[in-house]
Amino acid sequence: MKILIVEDDAGLCRGISFALSQAGYETASAENKKGGWELFLKEHPDAVILDLNLPDGDGIGLCSLIRTKSEVPVLMLTARDMEVDEIMGLKSGADDYITKPFSISVLKIRLEKALQKYIKQDSGKMPEPELSSEGICLNPNTARAYLDGKELDLSLTEFRLLKYLLENKNQILLKEQILQHIWDDSDNFVEENTLSVNISRLRKKTGTNSIKTIYGMGYLWEE
Repeated sequence: MKILIVEDDAGLCRGISFALSQAGYETASAENKKGGWELFLKEHPDAVILDLNLPDGDGIGLCSLIRTKSEVPVLMLTARDMEVDEIMGLKSGADDYITKPFSISVLKIRLEKALQKYIKQDSGKMPEPELSSEGICLNPNTARAYLDGKELDLSLTEFRLLKYLLENKNQILLKEQILQHIWDDSDNFVEENTLSVNISRLRKKTGTNSIKTIYGMGYLWEE
């Protein structure tokens, strides 16, 4: 399992990463909110250990962003032992709240319990079927895609775009349809050029000619 650590204290971050690696986890780390969000979208971690106070924002804002995309466990770390901080952290979607200084052993136990709870809850959901076409296999439940058995390095947007195309094979999808489906939860205005750029990247990463441009209309996955 992969754990994302977002902590601006380099020594503490290294200590947590080392301890989790010794326990069999794979880790990725960032020192600020921006880097943490970018890594979350890229790495698709199974859980997040998140500091409340970050140089470019707070962990509460990042936790809220994570909750727009995923229900993976989030453990909030803070040096402030104040009830209001705990309440705000939990309201933002955090699963647990740990006050510094803390024992690494305790952190590992709390992480394990959060993961077990998440896996148990998730196992009760009806899994989505895998999608496949032209050597590409996409697993919606793990947000991972493969080409001839090799995992593709896709951003979350590219993954969602590929998923939408495969769900509608041999059907023309209008640009407006795709923009609404992929970016409907974005707070920012998305230009049409953003779609063409992501389509171009997706073609390059998948190495496929199945994504057809229907000029003046949109795109089509041709099988």
